Amino acid sequence: MTRPLRSFLMHGSALLLLGLASFAQAAPQHALTLYGEAPKYPANFKHFDYANPDAPKGGVLRLPGLNGFDSFNPFIPKGNPADRIGLIYDTLTYHSPDEPFTEYGLLAEKIEKGADDSYVRFYLNPKARFNDGEPVTAEDVIFTFNALLEHGDPMYRHYYADVAEVLAENPRTVRFDFKHAGNRELPLILGQLQVLPKHWWTGRDFSRGSLEPPLGSGPYRIADFSPNSSIRFERVKDWWAKDLPVARGMYNFDEIRIEYFRDMAVALETFKAGQFDVNLEYSAKDWATGYNSPALRAGRFVQEAFPNRNPAGMQGFVFNTRKPMFQDPRVREAIAQLFDFEWANKQLFYGAYKRTHSYFENSEMAARGLPSPAELKLLEPLRGQIPDRVFTEAFAPPVSDGSGIIRDQARRAYQLLTEAGYRIENDKMVDANGNQLAFEFLNTQANLERVILPFKRNLAELGIDLQIRRVDVSQYINRLRSRDFDMTSAIWPQSSSPGNEQREFWHSSSADNPGSRNLIGLRDPAIDKLVEGLIQADSRESLITHTRALDRVLLWGNYVVPNYYVDAYRVAYWKRFGHPEKSPLYDYGLMTWWQEKPIGEVISREDAPTTEQEER
Repeated sequence: MTRPLRSFLMHGSALLLLGLASFAQAAPQHALTLYGEAPKYPANFKHFDYANPDAPKGGVLRLPGLNGFDSFNPFIPKGNPADRIGLIYDTLTYHSPDEPFTEYGLLAEKIEKGADDSYVRFYLNPKARFNDGEPVTAEDVIFTFNALLEHGDPMYRHYYADVAEVLAENPRTVRFDFKHAGNRELPLILGQLQVLPKHWWTGRDFSRGSLEPPLGSGPYRIADFSPNSSIRFERVKDWWAKDLPVARGMYNFDEIRIEYFRDMAVALETFKAGQFDVNLEYSAKDWATGYNSPALRAGRFVQEAFPNRNPAGMQGFVFNTRKPMFQDPRVREAIAQLFDFEWANKQLFYGAYKRTHSYFENSEMAARGLPSPAELKLLEPLRGQIPDRVFTEAFAPPVSDGSGIIRDQARRAYQLLTEAGYRIENDKMVDANGNQLAFEFLNTQANLERVILPFKRNLAELGIDLQIRRVDVSQYINRLRSRDFDMTSAIWPQSSSPGNEQREFWHSSSADNPGSRNLIGLRDPAIDKLVEGLIQADSRESLITHTRALDRVLLWGNYVVPNYYVDAYRVAYWKRFGHPEKSPLYDYGLMTWWQEKPIGEVISREDAPTTEQEER
């Protein structure tokens, strides 16, 4: 039957309009955002608000490293890569620390993604060069992507799992096609690809660690180094990107030197003696008392707390649920009852920390109270597969009075263990076969032991045997990768826009991958479904709903003993630097600082190393 001309024209017009709309949505842009919202900075922006475009170049920045390095390849699951090695590479896009999840062009001057999020196309800047003068091409991008999939850390296979094909459309244009439409985050993840030079790696084995300084296209290159001891980066003064808006006011130091220490207590004394310039402090005790010195009192260095608005994620003592004694959630909950945060915060941390209540702590994505109606739409279909308390109770870790006496928590722990089939026999907590509940805490941090030891004492009072096994960094990494541990300390950091990395953290597909962040050993179809829903969220509101639902299920699984967090960057630095008045929203912006005074004008002979060190 012949269609009437008017109907045909109307239909054709609709198709034309649809095509034009799609074209408009897919037009190359200077920036990418997660949900298509307008970026903070327009296409003609000159520099970031948190950077000083007139910052002087020159001088030296000296930083500490911990435990040494034996490789310049940070992309593979082998060896200990050098600190700050990312300074030698450029990424396709620059992830703005001033916005939740926005990326601006770097190696790629323009980015185009499909209207249905089925592909992303990167248009490489014709000025982009590696530091040997060779141009950065689409073939370099493809080489890098394939090398990471074939030989890189397993996390890359998770991050890029939805990529179907990568094509070089011409020497300066590369396109990634996805297996599924609607993956909003994947274009931004691909934008973070650190591009490697194919011509340099040809004939070299990417799968092996090496101390041969690699070639990059970034603002710094490796000048010299001593394995496990020190490394010195020098600024690439003719860096191809130095005048781009994303780079103005950035990377101001001519040299960045890193000296490595085996012990953070030694590093602190070395800082006070003026042997390095900036120290990001993680110890509450040291922040409160460890910096006291003539140089501090004279104002030659300062302690400054910069606001940290990033999600804190989860830090905790993680149960390896692959181990038989941790497969019962009642046992895990019982053990968690015996960590006395209030006492530790008062006696060890000078009241500096807040208790972690969420896997998305310090953010709007954290679950609070009971599930909302929107969350229940996600959770109700999983009823019977997830803990019942998800629907009836707001998760909260146990709270003590800070006295060190935790009778209520101990009684609750005893009740849970009894329900799980344990009993007290000869002052030992034993199972039905008479085997004591015993496990090992794998540790590589000397200063963490003062936190673990009170926990060990609380466990011992209930007949539970905890042994602390301290190993060096290499052994620690190898044992984590092989899942050869009972309990350890772990951190799952979160961004303001969680996405594909959640597979790496919680999904069944990552449970057996060596080196994945699924340390818990999770294999739960319900959690898998929530993770996939989170990744496919099509709005900020939907993302928040999914994170909160996932958060509840993880919390009530009692997979970790939640620890603590601080909502500030605690930075001590010698007063020879300038920095912008405004810091980026999600960082303290060290790479925007500049030297105002040379080392000799600030550090005096009085700042000699002390012979006595504060007890950590």
